[in-house]
Amino acid sequence: MKKLLTAAVLSAALATPALADTTKVGFIYIGPVGDFGWTAGHDRARQELQEHFGDAVETSIVENVDYGADAERVMTQMALSGTDMIFAASFGYGPDVNAVAGRFPDVAFQHATGYIQEHDNISLFDARFYEGRAVLGHIAGKMTETNTIGYIASYPIPAVVSGINSAYLHAKAVNPDVNFRIIWTYSWFDPALEADAAETLIEQGADVIMQHTDSTAAVRVAEDAGVMAFGQASDMTEFGPNAHLSAIVDRWAPYYISRVQALKDGTWEAQNSWMGFAEGIIEMAPWNDRIPAELQEEADGLIAAISAEEYHPFTGPINRQDGTAWLADGEVADDGALATMDFFVEGITAEFPN
Repeated sequence: MKKLLTAAVLSAALATPALADTTKVGFIYIGPVGDFGWTAGHDRARQELQEHFGDAVETSIVENVDYGADAERVMTQMALSGTDMIFAASFGYGPDVNAVAGRFPDVAFQHATGYIQEHDNISLFDARFYEGRAVLGHIAGKMTETNTIGYIASYPIPAVVSGINSAYLHAKAVNPDVNFRIIWTYSWFDPALEADAAETLIEQGADVIMQHTDSTAAVRVAEDAGVMAFGQASDMTEFGPNAHLSAIVDRWAPYYISRVQALKDGTWEAQNSWMGFAEGIIEMAPWNDRIPAELQEEADGLIAAISAEEYHPFTGPINRQDGTAWLADGEVADDGALATMDFFVEGITAEFPN
């Protein structure tokens, strides 16, 4: 990685910006801004960015953009129209960002959750979602009465896989009898498919539903079925006041603001940033009152320990699913291993997808 963004840099960037010519910033989204999940979180950050800079920044968005030709077309049009910085807010835009960035070296590209960086005008940024999944797993392991937790997963990419593994490890640590059932949707946003997955998991005995998909469908199904659920990327309490225990809430605004400020100052350069609790990029939605006070305190303590780097969610001993050793006792996974994770940990019985 070229350079990691620190909490201090993020904090400094939130100072009142100096007056400058209007900077045009474009955003390309995989889903609708009204998904109440991933895309909604990014657009909240865009609105905070706009409010922070006022007339010194002009933002634009294009939502529901598929990977491939559509993404290239949209980003090319943005670049040709004089856009100074483009945020591509989905993992699958990697090849498209790199194709367009090569043709427009004077445009600054920011790719969320990406890993392909072929040009000097591309920055990659991501959140340590596995930190939040550890907290959710801890709560789920103690709250489940059936010992079965359902997990609706999108694509088998490292960010999703590490989240499943983190949640499982921390649920298992507090409940040795826990079992994870996993359904892959191969989609980020498909309310009907997510609802079907939630219903299937509940039929299989799950009384807690987790998701790494973006709609509120699973929370709604959980509410109707009288089981518990965690939202995704945003606080989804209003869609399941009884079911919704909490959620990882994405807070991209500090990063967005810092990057645009750097561009306006003439100091922007390509960098890789992987941020979590410590930088305030992720936080937990308010705890549901049905979570016992003692368990809420445990969750808060886990967040504090992770934030202070006193504890890492992937600390050995941890084996791979086939029983082979991965991390020795006390060994901590490095970022490279987490960024390329392509296996389940020992204890998860689901078959790893192709």
